[in-house]
Amino acid sequence: MKNLFLILVLGLALPTLAAERFTSDADHTFAFFEFNHLGYSVQRSRFDKLSATLELDRENRSGKIEATIAVASVSTGSAAFNQTLLGEGFFDAAKFPTISFTSTALAFDRFDGIASVTGDLTIKGTTLPVTLTLSNYRCMIHPLLRKEACGANASTTIRRSAFGLGKFAPLVGDTVTITIAIEALKAE
Repeated sequence: MKNLFLILVLGLALPTLAAERFTSDADHTFAFFEFNHLGYSVQRSRFDKLSATLELDRENRSGKIEATIAVASVSTGSAAFNQTLLGEGFFDAAKFPTISFTSTALAFDRFDGIASVTGDLTIKGTTLPVTLTLSNYRCMIHPLLRKEACGANASTTIRRSAFGLGKFAPLVGDTVTITIAIEALKAE
């Protein structure tokens, strides 16, 4: 009986082996953002450097996602506009060099795919809850690398003014759609 009790106690203390860890592929992971510019057009830009990790426990339908964007990697297609966005009036990259996201819950669909991710988004020192809706979610063996990979597109809409980025609103739209394209490889 003592041996059974010891086995149960040790079993509870050991980490679960069901969770898998995935790390984003820098060549296939980017964050895009779009906003209305003076009513003329919808402008689309991106951040070139986003790193993320995914801990996925498919058996228990749970997991955690953490992502960090390097603000200095903003890429609008215009060097002058990049500098404007990096300045104090917008991202203030010298003081706030990263944007971060930490999940608080993953919602799975009936086929065990991740349908949405709720979490905390931090931009310019302000943290607010957001929900990312996923599409194209898929995990499979990567045909070239011969290792497991997961990928998805995730999107959410925020009010930039809520994060201290309200300069020129409402002339320049306050509503910003963020879309993340991510591919992540299983850690060895």
